[in-house]
Amino acid sequence: MKPFWETKTLLEMDRREWELLCDGCGICCLEKLQDTETGEVEYTAVACRYLNTSNCRCRVYADRLQANRKCVQITVDSISHMSWLPGSCAYRRLAEGKKLLDWHPLISGDPETVHSCGISVRDRVISAAYVHPKDIQAYGIEIETETEK
Repeated sequence: MKPFWETKTLLEMDRREWELLCDGCGICCLEKLQDTETGEVEYTAVACRYLNTSNCRCRVYADRLQANRKCVQITVDSISHMSWLPGSCAYRRLAEGKKLLDWHPLISGDPETVHSCGISVRDRVISAAYVHPKDIQAYGIEIETETEK
């Protein structure tokens, strides 16, 4: 029997299945800077104040949209407008007709593989709670967004 992510579209998935797609990388929780002329997005090493930077999970997940007005919910309809989602993101990959990568917890069976492969932001970022908003642009970082690790 094939796994749900190979037999269902994103629209057909139930809430539990949808949530299981998140690999726990934490990249979507980084502050991003967008060039107004080119539209190009630069990631920063500044994470949402609610991201636990050790396990890459939101501390207030159930209430994240109320706690952080800048938090955006990934939905089937919004994925195509989120060009900043990394190419490794399961939501993006499935929306583009691609397969999940071997390190994805649903494939590997281990939620640690996203961290051990160096995909996640674990222990590589600082919480926005410690950075003045005017200083965020000084924290630009490179994120491998198309990795096939």
